[in-house]
Amino acid sequence: MFVVIVGGGKIGLNTARNLRHMGHEIVLVEQRKFRYESLLEEFEESIFKGDGTEVWVLEKVGIARADMIVAVTGDDEDNLIISQIAKFKYGVPKVVARVNNPYNQPTFDLLGVDATVCATTALLSLIQHELPAHKFVHLLTLKNENIDIVELEVGETSPFAHKRVEEISLPDGVLLSAIMRHGTAVLARKSEEIVPGDYVLCLIEPGKATELIKIFLPEESAEKVQEDAELAGSGG
Repeated sequence: MFVVIVGGGKIGLNTARNLRHMGHEIVLVEQRKFRYESLLEEFEESIFKGDGTEVWVLEKVGIARADMIVAVTGDDEDNLIISQIAKFKYGVPKVVARVNNPYNQPTFDLLGVDATVCATTALLSLIQHELPAHKFVHLLTLKNENIDIVELEVGETSPFAHKRVEEISLPDGVLLSAIMRHGTAVLARKSEEIVPGDYVLCLIEPGKATELIKIFLPEESAEKVQEDAELAGSGG
């Protein structure tokens, strides 16, 4: 696989090193002179000095035959431009981009970027997951698989409290995969009883969150629960 990586910072550098170690052909694009020179000895002909938002630079490094482009500069605008060029001008099969500001995520989604990485969002989701009380957390989205992974609290008033997994009925497009209990994951076997204080991990199709919250948290406003989760996830 031939991968073009734009951005020679820590993320781009480690990505390039690991992909090359795995046997893939890579080229690393870096426009900062001091950074380029510091990596030249290591990457030799596999590094190119230039601005990855310029078409001639991408053409020079072979974007026309790239299997994947990875845009991981420190600037969201640059990553968006690189993604657009790769996806719409050259039809690169896979485009992966770094999102520095979570508020820019919808723009990347609208552009159809295959996968995005946002350290801020990931960190906030992890922090929210580790907090002593949270009713609903959106943990991860698998865009290509069209699946979200969410976590919900099971309270005393939940209709599923004190019931076995095989006894509960979930909407179409929802799969209960695991139960978090006292910090330990328990597989959601049919005979496993769900008790108040548990947190359930569910795989859901996009758009199923509201329906799921209404079932698990009947005394809560589904819209408010989701709004709180979104605010936490965006740093608001």
